[in-house]
Amino acid sequence: MLKIVFMGTPIFAVPSLDALHKSGHDVLVCVTAPDRPAGRGRKLQSSEIKNYCIEHNIKVLQPTNLKDPDFIDDLKALQADVFIVVAFRMLPEVVWSIPPKGTINLHASLLPDYRGAAPINRAIMNGETVSGLSTFFINDKIDTGDILLQKEMPIGIDDTFETLRNKMMAKGADLLLKTLQNLDAANSIRRKQNTESNKTAQKLNRENTEINWKKSAADIYNHIRGLSPYPAAWTRMVLKGETIMIKIQIAEISENTINGECGSYRSTEEGLLEVICGTGSIKIIRAQIQGKKPMNMDEILRGYKEDFLRGRFIS
Repeated sequence: MLKIVFMGTPIFAVPSLDALHKSGHDVLVCVTAPDRPAGRGRKLQSSEIKNYCIEHNIKVLQPTNLKDPDFIDDLKALQADVFIVVAFRMLPEVVWSIPPKGTINLHASLLPDYRGAAPINRAIMNGETVSGLSTFFINDKIDTGDILLQKEMPIGIDDTFETLRNKMMAKGADLLLKTLQNLDAANSIRRKQNTESNKTAQKLNRENTEINWKKSAADIYNHIRGLSPYPAAWTRMVLKGETIMIKIQIAEISENTINGECGSYRSTEEGLLEVICGTGSIKIIRAQIQGKKPMNMDEILRGYKEDFLRGRFIS
């Protein structure tokens, strides 16, 4: 049995914490992000990890500064064997160097590919057919420490960020338990990441999530599903005389051959919106108009029929 400090914030980290909590290892405390305002009412909202801890009576720490001396003293006083990190912030050396057995991270890619903040999104956006999971020791650089275990996972042609994330967070918990089993039995084999990779998982932002309609239908389809359902790929259009944002959550590649300017769209008989790409076209199945809730395209067309008969997205 190992004494563990667990660090994580979003739902991706919850199955790993749950597996550790039920495994017989001693989860001494969880470190997670401070409560943050969310929604229209801007009410403080706890992280998914904090919610789990409250339900299962696990102590929580929510530091605003990971280098705060009081926080460091609290961690040292716990005398944990190992720290486990799943979807958390980059740790300073003064934190990750504390436990005698090291600090282990679960990362959603086959390192060294897709180091960085958005590995699941980026793998799908780039059209990969295989990704995976890695456990490794944290060091002073992002996602470069010695690897412990890895597991390949296929990416289906219909996988979205959400569906692949859900599969990965379940398999990731299993991989983490196996990693700790080896560590506890002194059977761990660590290997250095000697290979550099040009496949990176750059953080998502407004600029790199926008759709470029000059790209191929296949590239745009991958872009959309890699960002679905959130933060969501987006584009702009003129609606009732105003330029607004529209987020596209679900789409499919069209079998039709149509000509026209990239970004031009037309409504279809089945209640979808077909958009011309650099090569080929896609059909939009579900979207969200700025200021509205996400809706199926046929619902949107019923409300804005004249506006979506024909037109062009701005890119």
